[in-house]
Amino acid sequence: MQVVTLAGSPGARSRSTGVLDLAANWLQTRGVELSRWRIRDFPAADLIGARFDSPPVVELIAQLQAADGLVIATPVYKASLAGALKTLLDLLPERALTHKVVLPLATAGSSGHLLAIDYALKPVLSALKAQEILNGVFADDSQVSYTETGVALTPALEQRLHESLEQFHAALVRRPQPLTPELLADRIGQARWGI
Repeated sequence: MQVVTLAGSPGARSRSTGVLDLAANWLQTRGVELSRWRIRDFPAADLIGARFDSPPVVELIAQLQAADGLVIATPVYKASLAGALKTLLDLLPERALTHKVVLPLATAGSSGHLLAIDYALKPVLSALKAQEILNGVFADDSQVSYTETGVALTPALEQRLHESLEQFHAALVRRPQPLTPELLADRIGQARWGI
């Protein structure tokens, strides 16, 4: 299984990226191959200039095409996803998430932004034709902290994250594989027809 992770925070150190890194490590221990991306991997001039041919954007699109799923994380600003992340998502082809399972993650200053995943992020992911968008995980700043050894989550958040990752992993395993035109033609050719 292949999964792309995408950290939408423009900051070098952010809670949403920390949660995403923990999720990525959890998936890696279960044998999932990861392609890790951060919004900082994309030149600002390419995002602002809407450069669809930007080499990092082209590479991300290719990796998404080959992937089974996407784990995407964003901080919540002004009750919505990070602007740079939205700009990057706007550069993806219309069907970039076809046949993909998506797990959204979000962090915000308070629980007042709890619905940001449902009302800001999920509509964009749906417009990119994601096959299945899971409920996702929301955390407020009091639930995520940086320590000397890395990111620490409250026990309740850690449990929710692990439950969502279990669901994500199960969805990846059960998702139907898309038929290529060649395989479809082969199956039609081998079918027995009768009246």
